[in-house]
Amino acid sequence: MDGMKQRLVAQARAEGFDACRLCRPWDVGHVPERLAAFLARGYHGQMAWLEERSHWRGAPEVLWPDARTVIVLGESYTPEGDPLAGLARRDCGNISVYARGRDYHDTVKKRLKRLARWLIEEAGGEVKVFVDTAPVPEKPLAQAAGLGWQGKHTNLVSRELGNWFFIGSVFTTLDLETDPAEVDHCGSCRACLDICPTQAFPAPYQLDARRCISYLTIEHKGPVDEDLRSLLGNRIYGCDDCLAVCPWNKFAVEAREVRYAARADLVAPSLEHLAGLGEAGFRERFSGSPIKRIGWTRFLRNVLYAIGNSGQARLRVVARGHLGHEDAAVADAARWALERLGR
Repeated sequence: MDGMKQRLVAQARAEGFDACRLCRPWDVGHVPERLAAFLARGYHGQMAWLEERSHWRGAPEVLWPDARTVIVLGESYTPEGDPLAGLARRDCGNISVYARGRDYHDTVKKRLKRLARWLIEEAGGEVKVFVDTAPVPEKPLAQAAGLGWQGKHTNLVSRELGNWFFIGSVFTTLDLETDPAEVDHCGSCRACLDICPTQAFPAPYQLDARRCISYLTIEHKGPVDEDLRSLLGNRIYGCDDCLAVCPWNKFAVEAREVRYAARADLVAPSLEHLAGLGEAGFRERFSGSPIKRIGWTRFLRNVLYAIGNSGQARLRVVARGHLGHEDAAVADAARWALERLGR
């Protein structure tokens, strides 16, 4: 298939992707051992699905034995301005950059499907597309394909894109030319490790999700440990600290997709207003947003922790209004917030 790879890369860029690299499904032989160590330490917390599907996540060739090539795509969502500026506005909620616009899963998957259809029409074969919702080791595959490397914060870093980009992949039965793997370029830098509010990195390249604010505000069900609540600050969905300080972001590419642009009402939303949305208001406010998937009660729990950290005595009345909430975690968060503001 002379020239097929070059045509594929050109088509990927035409579809809106900022990077396209290729590897073999079996080029991530180190993953099973690292994943087993991660699970053995309990670093996955309540994410039982990581353990249940570890046989697939550790070996992509097992997920689809007929696949011969993995096409790894990167799409930039670089924010405008300082993504951490909102942390100083304690009476407002701070939302992770990727969740301030439309849900990227839908946008990236549509692009992947269009690219996959083009590939079939041009070269035949079979395809499967994945974007963050299947047991696929996307970051190790991306490193094997040369798209970037897993930094000390365990996220993918690219010399061309920084670390503000989404990853998607197309598995195909076609035997296409691959790219050389990327190597680590973190050097002696510790910026991402040192800024973490909860010290969620036991060591470079290791993440204890049980202390990670992104995990705690999105994946964790029930009350958050009291010794971690004050460290959440006003982060009500996700955390960008370790991403934002990476020096490689000086090469970040401006996001081309307008749907990734931050909605004005999600840049620094009032905690008081968010706490009063109610379930129907929550669903309406976050329609089309990844935030919707955590549900109203978990979101309200996060907002109440932020209220407790706000230092705003006027928000005591807001916290008091949720003391009798039927969800135990919400009621507990309201109690904690009230006590914090009382002091």
